[in-house]
Amino acid sequence: MITGPPDAEPGASETSVAASDGPVEAPRVTPSPLSRLRWALLVALAAGLLLAAAFPPVGVWPLAVVGPALLVVVLYGRSLRGSFAVGLVFGLAFFFPLLAWVINLAWYAWVALAIASALIFAVFAVAQRLLLNLRWWPLAVAGWWVAAEAFRDRWPWGGFPWGRLAMSQAGLPTQGWAAIGGAPVLSFVVALTGATLAWALLSALTDRARVSGGRPRRWRRTAIAALAFAATAGVSCLPAALSLDPVPANAKTAEVAAIQGNVPRARSLEAQIDELQVTLNHATATEKLASEVAAGTLPRPDLVIWPENSTSIDPTQYPPIYDEIANAAKAIDRPILVGAVLQDPMRNASLLWLPGKGPTTVYLKRRLVPFGEYLPFRSLISKITSLTQLLPQDMVPGHKTVVFDVGQIRLGDVICYEVAFDDLVRSEVTAGANVLTVQSNDATFEREGPTTEESGQQLAMARLRAVEFDRTVIYDSTTGYSAIITPDGQVTQRTGLWQQAEIEARVPLLTHQTLAERAGAWPEWAIVGATALALCLAAGQATASWRGRRGSRSADSQADTAEGR
Repeated sequence: MITGPPDAEPGASETSVAASDGPVEAPRVTPSPLSRLRWALLVALAAGLLLAAAFPPVGVWPLAVVGPALLVVVLYGRSLRGSFAVGLVFGLAFFFPLLAWVINLAWYAWVALAIASALIFAVFAVAQRLLLNLRWWPLAVAGWWVAAEAFRDRWPWGGFPWGRLAMSQAGLPTQGWAAIGGAPVLSFVVALTGATLAWALLSALTDRARVSGGRPRRWRRTAIAALAFAATAGVSCLPAALSLDPVPANAKTAEVAAIQGNVPRARSLEAQIDELQVTLNHATATEKLASEVAAGTLPRPDLVIWPENSTSIDPTQYPPIYDEIANAAKAIDRPILVGAVLQDPMRNASLLWLPGKGPTTVYLKRRLVPFGEYLPFRSLISKITSLTQLLPQDMVPGHKTVVFDVGQIRLGDVICYEVAFDDLVRSEVTAGANVLTVQSNDATFEREGPTTEESGQQLAMARLRAVEFDRTVIYDSTTGYSAIITPDGQVTQRTGLWQQAEIEARVPLLTHQTLAERAGAWPEWAIVGATALALCLAAGQATASWRGRRGSRSADSQADTAEGR
């Protein structure tokens, strides 16, 4: 149990009434921080950078365990103010590289988003430090990660769910936990593995003077912690050995094509936005597909998908754009799901376009991107930046789940940023979708810098959703990546970046309900609730300890005064 004094220096200690059977040495003397704050900040900096490297484009997935483990080590015995500083440095080192693609929108948007995310993380780091006072703190720390992610998923401005531990696990043996309890349970498992690694490290690093019983007991406890880490790591990979949701041999199938029309690439966002050309590119690529179908090179798809913003000009108000899309639908003779920007009011939409009939069913994007599709504090921002010129009016969100019916296909659609939100993707499957699509426009965020970062991170999220709900996911982007993702999260086809391309596959149409779908949001709320109770207990213990020390100091002072008299 870690209950050191709030401002302890290395080597300082005080008596504790801790029990002796906790996961970390629970000596009669409380351990203090393993290093001074300046060294802890350097380790926190390295830990944050390591965690960022667990995500695309680097994608060294074991670092999703190492980063959180090192955070525990540097919070060990730290004062609350020191814990805030450690959390802030960790958060800055994590979020600045993770969100570097935002610089393509505006450098100040990148800086503001990274700093805001880091500040939230720093506040939560203080809570993690308190949880380390509990006897079975590895479980509490794992719950802390789920709770911190749940908060960032929802606040501010509807949340920004980037950097969840679960989203670093696409294609790995651990990913099956997403089908069991959703992304929150997967994050919990990854965090628990990191917490038990931290337990092993702390057991090995703690000074002999802080442990009663001498060296034999020290190494016995280190061995127990190492075994706990090995067991947790093994359990985290357990779903890979299970056949959770196999595709039935007699499953219905459909042929689905995705068009990546490409966008004129320019270093400035204003120069890149050539709205008419973007639509022409997608129409041209669809007509090429129709030619290959007519020549017998490819089978005729049952459905063609265009990405988000494949037309940023409202086709219902601009006849030339309407005609381009109508001609493409006529050429392929199949429905096209068109990503469009509709006006009066401005909305980010998906239109099901039928040959000879035009647009029918409409889905409106429900979770809009702050500072990308609407501007909080618009009047203030207009005085200090030029962002209002790129977004002269706010988009209006939709509020309904929509499933597109195309023959046997029941298509659930989320648009770009929405793939990060558990509830939005779940709502499509619950409404009866037997295949999913993610329409995305990555051109805005891939003009310069780490050009695969945003596309790779969002593709990883789509892969987790395929596993979570046992559905094929068609990921379609204006500029790439576009991909066909099987229900087990494997990418069977993928395009390159900044090129015109078409991918097509026969995909299963599945209606099976995973455990994650049936459980809904309950696993997340159960973990958050248990963690909140644990934090209340830890805070109560810390308050009682502080009052006890204060009372002891007061009694000593009175005794000294009496002796002086």
